[in-house]
Amino acid sequence: MGSPAAYYSLILAITLSITGAHEVTMAFALSSTAFKDGAAIPVKHTCDGADVSPPLAWSGAPPGTRTFALIADDPDAPAGTWVHWVLYNLPATVSDLPENVAKVETLDLGGARQGRTDFRRPGYGGPCPPPGPAHRYFFKLYALDALLNLKAGAQKKDVEAAMQGHVLGTTQLMGTYARQKR
Repeated sequence: MGSPAAYYSLILAITLSITGAHEVTMAFALSSTAFKDGAAIPVKHTCDGADVSPPLAWSGAPPGTRTFALIADDPDAPAGTWVHWVLYNLPATVSDLPENVAKVETLDLGGARQGRTDFRRPGYGGPCPPPGPAHRYFFKLYALDALLNLKAGAQKKDVEAAMQGHVLGTTQLMGTYARQKR
């Protein structure tokens, strides 16, 4: 049958082939039980409802992830992109956010912090477009290899600057919302 070294090499090659065929790499993904990607955001999560943050969950974070940052914004706002949520230093051990995250600067989630939105306060501010066509709301989650050295209340631009060189992966969820004329 040949030398023992050849036999072990053959077994190793077969083993690697078999395990490689079954290896599944999970894609970094963000979802919500409140709405599907590309679908309408329920009124409950807007200024026309209770204005509470939607539940979010994610999986498949890249290896080496230490923290997450989340930015939600509306690029269709009349005056330019409107920032609805800034959250950072969310520990890598966290894989979801419940509905109605408190609108405070520091959360009881391993020191996670919320920045100031264009509503000039910390925490989630739901869709509130002028009446007319639907706007798109992008919830962007960033997997980072570092803790961001930012105080609570940082703005989107500060978080984006601090993330430079630390982003291991990104994923997003997009929802829409339109207000009717009253």
